[in-house]
Amino acid sequence: MFKRLIQREPALDGGEHSQHLIVLRDVKKVYKTDAGDFLALKGIDLTIDKGEFVGIVGKSGSGKSTLVNMITGIDRPSSGEVYMNGTAIHHFNEGQMAKWRGVTMGVVFQFFQLLPTLTVIENVMLPMDFCNMYSWRERQDRAMELLRLVDVETQAHKLPTMISGGQQQRVAIARALANDPPIVVADEPTGNLDSRTAEQVFQLFAGLVAQGKTFLMVTHDDELAERMSRVITITDGELVRDSAPVALEMQES
Repeated sequence: MFKRLIQREPALDGGEHSQHLIVLRDVKKVYKTDAGDFLALKGIDLTIDKGEFVGIVGKSGSGKSTLVNMITGIDRPSSGEVYMNGTAIHHFNEGQMAKWRGVTMGVVFQFFQLLPTLTVIENVMLPMDFCNMYSWRERQDRAMELLRLVDVETQAHKLPTMISGGQQQRVAIARALANDPPIVVADEPTGNLDSRTAEQVFQLFAGLVAQGKTFLMVTHDDELAERMSRVITITDGELVRDSAPVALEMQES
């Protein structure tokens, strides 16, 4: 099911933080509410290395999504530092952040967020268009290669509303891989899928990790998380458990 794609190694900026792919140092996030300030993250220290398959677990409201937003640059820390491959992304302006995210980070959303007026292949090509990556012909070829990777190439010219939820999730994964990012973050990617499709998606992720990608996956499924190489547990904005990495088991699908 898995096919190797050519991968581009991201450039290192050097410095003490480049020894880890992801570094968070004393990251805090405060949200303003009608009831006063809400401290969503309470000084998170975290390092993640290339090729790890990390599960992020915790109850609703624990700070999982906020942590992911810090890592993806979708939101900014109120204080603290976030480094990606030695680059201090917490100093980026919006334009720099958008450009960096486009080539460095792939994001898989829980509810797919495919554009309904674009075909499946056009959705996958969109990040390449946005970042001006590859020629027009290369974009089409790469999009089809990614759709083959996730087993939905036969749906390439259909609109998202014409395919199943599981197929839409696979398309969202293909889109996240469009610019060959070294890091992929998935927020509850199996939460809306049946057990069989969820297992197939998990095996897809595991196969890409085996090829050198770094995956962070938010999940409510503790059993699924325990099959990853590392599990981070967030409670009330604090990192309360960080399991020792274990050998990742991947079954043939």
